[in-house]
Parts: sequence; C-alpha cells; structure tokens
Amino acid sequence: MELQFFVELVTNGILTGLMYALVAVGFVLIYKSTDAINFAQGEFCMIAAIVVAGFIKLYGFPVWAAIGVGLVFMLVFNWGLERVVLRPMIGRPVVAIIMATIGLALMFRGLGPLIFGAETRPIPLPIPDAPIIWGPFFMAPIDVLGATISIGFMAVFGWFFMKSRKGVAMRAVADSHQVSMAMGINVERYFVLAWMLAGFVALLGGVVWGSAIGVDTQLAALGLKVFPVVILGGLDSIVGVILGGIIVGVVEAISAGYVDPFVGGGTKDFTPYVLMILVLMFRPYGIFGKPIIERI
Repeated sequence: MELQFFVELVTNGILTGLMYALVAVGFVLIYKSTDAINFAQGEFCMIAAIVVAGFIKLYGFPVWAAIGVGLVFMLVFNWGLERVVLRPMIGRPVVAIIMATIGLALMFRGLGPLIFGAETRPIPLPIPDAPIIWGPFFMAPIDVLGATISIGFMAVFGWFFMKSRKGVAMRAVADSHQVSMAMGINVERYFVLAWMLAGFVALLGGVVWGSAIGVDTQLAALGLKVFPVVILGGLDSIVGVILGGIIVGVVEAISAGYVDPFVGGGTKDFTPYVLMILVLMFRPYGIFGKPIIERI
C-alpha cells in the first residue's frame, strides 16, 4: 500500500510537471529568440483563458470556437504588443526588455479583472470528469490531456528551433541583434514571430490550466509558479524544461503527500523554490542550460 501511494504520487506529479512545462516553454521561446526573460508569460496565460472562458459563458460559443477566437486574439494581441512596446527596444540592453515585461505583467494583472471581471469562470473541455483508473492508480483526465498536449507541442517546438530555417534564424537573433542585422536577417520580423508564438503557447497553457483550476486573476501566478521549472532545466533548453517540469511536479506531489500531514499543508508551494536555489548554487545555468563563458 505504501509503495502504491508513492507511485501514485510520482505518476500524478509527472503529469502535473508536464503541464508546468507547457507554460514554461513560453519563457524558453522568448529567451531563445530575444535573449530576454518574459516575466509577463503568466499574465498572457490569464488573458487567453479569460477570453476563451468569457466567450463560452457570455456569448454561448462552443468551446472549440471560443478557443479559436482566443487564438486569433492572442496572435493579434502579441503582434500589437511587439509593434508598440518591444520593437523600439531592438538593439538595446536586454535588461530594458526584461523591465518592460515586468511592467506589462503588472499592468495586465490589473487590467484583466477590470475589463473582464474578477469572477472565476470555467473552461468546460469535452473530457470526462470521472478519474481514469489504470490498475490501482487514479489520474485526472485534464492532467492526462494537458501532459499529452505538452509533449506534442514541445516535440514540434523543438524540431522548429533545431531544424527549420526560421528557428535557426531566431536563435541567431537571440545571440546578437546587431550581428543578425549585419548578416541580413530581418530582426524585427523574428521578434514578431517569437512573441506571436508566445501568445500561442499562452493560449494552450491558459486553456489547460483554466480547465483544471478555473479562470480568474490567480491564473497569472502560473508565471512565477513555473519559474523554478525554467531555472532547473535551463532557459534555452526544451529537454531541460521537460525534465525541470517533471522534477518540480514530483517534488510538489511528494511534499504534499508525505510532509503536509505533519505541518498542516503548504509545503508544495515553496519546495520548488528551495530546489531552485540549491541548483543555482551549483549550476547557475540549469541542468541542460548552456554555460556562458566570457573573456575579460
């Protein structure tokens, strides 16, 4: 029985971790193409989920139609955001882009409930509510769906960056804006592509997590929630994000299963950050991250 409980915790932790990785890949996408960290990725997920849930509840859209509207909205939204706010920063220090995303995150977290309301809304995906029973183990259908979507998207995403011409060009842009422009790469075009892809990732993450926990302003906390995943795996590694997500999910599940009964709960909320600090002490660039060596 004890072994079964442990295996069940690990299994559900892996599924949750893969759902974390789906959100975390948005950080990797922006970092690999712009060399900056997008601290507004959690807010992007929140906005995407609010739009989808709003069209379902307020206008009676079928769930897939609402997701289609949300996709168009996020692509246009991120395109406009890049044109107005981020494009003037091409060639400037990376810290300027990072500070801009922090400002955007705070602004969106306030504007989201102001425009769409603060009530919690559901995203009723057409999946059963009853748990999936596999032998002695129980798994939530939304966790299985989220993990499947995460694996499928990251496989396509990894191929895009490693094999396609546009993916290679985006990596070159991340290495140096000035050198890329000198080599004839249209940096502005790839900035737009990167941020629109980040909007698509945010839609996937927002729909999956919105269906799992409900859609409200707290969904924006996903950005900070998955940050240990990004740091553990490495900011520029797809494989690292997957592994980091699994580690964080399993650590959370084991903490909740074995430690919470003795301390009253809440350990899964901070154990990933303790793990992140330990990794930063010994491997600052993450498990699969690329070490940066500079000559002085």
